[in-house]
Amino acid sequence: MQSLAVIIEAPERLSLRALRLDAPGTDDVLVDTAWSGISSGTEKLLWTGEMPPFPGMGYPLVPGYESVGRVVEAGSGARGRVGDWVFVPGARCYPDAHALFGGTSQRLVVPAARATSIPETLGERGVLLALAATALHLLKGGAAPELIVGHGVLARLITRIAIANGAAAPMVWETDPVRRTGAQGYKVVDPAEDDCSTYGTICDVSGDAGLVDPLMRRLARGGELVLGGFYRAPISFAFPPAFMREARLRVAAEWQPEDLAEVRDMVVDGRLDLSGLVSDVRPAEEAPEAYPYAFADSRCLKMVLDWRSWS
Repeated sequence: MQSLAVIIEAPERLSLRALRLDAPGTDDVLVDTAWSGISSGTEKLLWTGEMPPFPGMGYPLVPGYESVGRVVEAGSGARGRVGDWVFVPGARCYPDAHALFGGTSQRLVVPAARATSIPETLGERGVLLALAATALHLLKGGAAPELIVGHGVLARLITRIAIANGAAAPMVWETDPVRRTGAQGYKVVDPAEDDCSTYGTICDVSGDAGLVDPLMRRLARGGELVLGGFYRAPISFAFPPAFMREARLRVAAEWQPEDLAEVRDMVVDGRLDLSGLVSDVRPAEEAPEAYPYAFADSRCLKMVLDWRSWS
């Protein structure tokens, strides 16, 4: 069995070609992909070759952890899943390529437990569930942020979930004027316009290691800085300002299955709105052009590939 897949052959070299797939096991399902998202954080590091050492890293690799589609076949232990519309957070089903994270493919073989049933009516917005689960997991770790640094999709989801759960609207910093639009019930400003230095909780989702030191100086005494981005450079900061503030530093870990189930329920019952976050949808055959655009143009908030013509 084969599948067309997006393959990063080497840094800044991408192709769309057929790969062999592992045969589904007893508890596996075969999913025909409808849409897959491109992550402008982790996948950009795979594209540029700047990804730090990470389990499963190597080229050629199949990227992607944001896929949506239908279960079309299943092993004997998962027959009841055939026909389900599901979200798949990546796959490891390619004998001839690394899978980090393995979801950007026409077909996927995954354990049935990793295929989360979702409403088909979500359409391409279904790819956002992994980022929504990431946002929820970050918020579960402590107090709701009073300041969020960056206004990409993850930041917008953090603010929407925090407000939906009853928190006060945070301040959001964004240096790119193009990215300052699209706020829902909160304020987005250039950092130069904000002189507050008493934030109780700051969440940085920029991925810029150089911001950690100046952000420490914006904390109130006993405040917490949450690192919610993915950082390719070592983190460092001057000790005296952090010492005087008794600052705390927290790294937001990867989301868990219960986070995904919870945000799915929030979307289904209307507490979490995913509208306005997918900015671009392109046919999967345009992947070689879509990836560089998604990484380089700030007008692209979220790029989604459409695989339906091959399903």
